[in-house]
Amino acid sequence: MKRILIIGGIVVAFAALFAFNKLTTKKNSENVYTEAKLENFEITVSAAGELLAERSVDINGPTLTQSNQGGGGGQNRGMDMRFMDLKITDMVPEGTMVNTGDYIAQLDRTSYSNSLKDALETQKTEQNSLAMKVLDTAVVLTGLRDDIKNQNYVVEEAAITLEQSKFEPPAAIRQAEIALDKARRSLEQKRKNYKLKVAQNLADINHQKKQHVDRANALVEDLQEYLEKFTITAPGPGMVIYKKDRHGTKRKVGSSINMFDKVIATLPDLTSMLSKIYVNEIDINKVKVAQKVNVEVDALPQKSFTGSVISIANIGEVLPNSDAKMFEVMIRLTHNDPELRPAMTTGNKIFIKTYENIVSIPTECVQSGPDSIPFVYLKRGGRQIVLLGEANDKNVVIEKGIVPGTSLYVNVPADAEGFKLRGQELIPEIRSRR
Repeated sequence: MKRILIIGGIVVAFAALFAFNKLTTKKNSENVYTEAKLENFEITVSAAGELLAERSVDINGPTLTQSNQGGGGGQNRGMDMRFMDLKITDMVPEGTMVNTGDYIAQLDRTSYSNSLKDALETQKTEQNSLAMKVLDTAVVLTGLRDDIKNQNYVVEEAAITLEQSKFEPPAAIRQAEIALDKARRSLEQKRKNYKLKVAQNLADINHQKKQHVDRANALVEDLQEYLEKFTITAPGPGMVIYKKDRHGTKRKVGSSINMFDKVIATLPDLTSMLSKIYVNEIDINKVKVAQKVNVEVDALPQKSFTGSVISIANIGEVLPNSDAKMFEVMIRLTHNDPELRPAMTTGNKIFIKTYENIVSIPTECVQSGPDSIPFVYLKRGGRQIVLLGEANDKNVVIEKGIVPGTSLYVNVPADAEGFKLRGQELIPEIRSRR
């Protein structure tokens, strides 16, 4: 008895499994239908993108300046300094709201602090050298002034001798006259030499002061002023957004800036936002300036925004993980929203063209044979050739072949071989458009 029950259970199980398979097969073979609709038809180009501010203020690192110092000749300051890459050692978090003058970042001072130490040593050496030059000049000029004073005594003595020789023979008088003349000419020569020596030493001192001392002083001053700029503050109020370099990497603590790109971060103007997208080379010719755009922001799924195309790149570029040429397109959002932030991901639908009251069907309904002539399967039977128009990502326009309300197969029917082909009169027109 027990054995009979077991065998009976197995039979029932197989029967149930057979019935389930039959029902499943029937369900999978069911056909799906749709209708041709008369509606407004939109041709669109869709692309993902990201938000950015249309206007922003750059937060820059320090700049080397070459200002003129002094009067005639004007020495260029900053000529002895060279720009070195500067590393960011500290930075406020991205998204921080700041006011004018608030702290933003700190740059590494090590290299320029060492340069300042060297400049201070050079400054001290040059100042000492100038002081020694002035002292030596004072000693030399003091000696020359003493020579002039002594020569004045010689002239006085020669004049006295000449005065006393008036009762002497003519030869003695003549000798006294010659001696006085020589003394006077020697005095005049010493005075001229003194003036030349003063001018020469003053020129040497000024040269050493300008070319060495002033230059060393200027370098020290420039380095001190430059190092004061290593603490970066906000040039205005706003939200701090990290700067992306040419590789798309954001600058942060540990990153470096160079003389060609000193931007550390930006303060975007959140009252005017753009959506930057890239459109492939196949669709780019459809996109025109001023076309309307629907913008969806992934972070704000409950909201929808409108915009318009404001610029299209003339030259395409190959983006990472893409083989096709992509063209940058900028879209300006029509309205501002305080929740919008730079770098938010967007979905963008550009409206290329809109047709009113036109017949369209899902693209899945359209089939084609080896001759590439398009046709659809009619629910009432038959394969109807259709003349296709433009298409979007879901539907295609039907210019000729079917009318609104026509029921169609979405999938290929099981007995498709029995469907008779209709509408052969459209084939010449279809081929003429190719």
